[in-house]
Amino acid sequence: MDALTALKTRRSVRQFAGKEVPEEHLREIVDCARLAATARNEQPWEFVVVRTPALRQEIARLADYGRFIADAPACLAVFCKETKYYLEDGAAATENALIAAHALGLASCWVAGDKKEYAEAVRELLGLPAGYKLISLVAIGYPAEGKVAGPPKRELEAVLHWEKFSRSE
Repeated sequence: MDALTALKTRRSVRQFAGKEVPEEHLREIVDCARLAATARNEQPWEFVVVRTPALRQEIARLADYGRFIADAPACLAVFCKETKYYLEDGAAATENALIAAHALGLASCWVAGDKKEYAEAVRELLGLPAGYKLISLVAIGYPAEGKVAGPPKRELEAVLHWEKFSRSE
């Protein structure tokens, strides 16, 4: 799948088939995530791939909008050292992971981490030292039958403005 197709067709999926994700796919996803744009080339990220069902269930219990993580074959936890642009860097890495998963024929869904009440508990659960912030949790797996399509996106002309904001409401 080419990059533009991957970008234009990726959607969040919260229901997964029970099929295991090969380790080489998970490595490829993290490899793409680590190559994301990063302010001042700080690369503050660390990635924890969670495949153990009990750990995924505990993460799902902690994450208020991530209950489906328990049913995904893998969860990628994205952490960043507390640097000036940790959130931007971690968000860029997360987006790369989402696109890479889609390009590999996998489904995924981003669950918020930064500033969430459970962020510290997830950090401790996964053994990250102090000074790291949870940016995101990404559920990864093969989509359940018929669960690839997402809600429609806004049309290009509804969001594109040239030189200045130009829509009258």
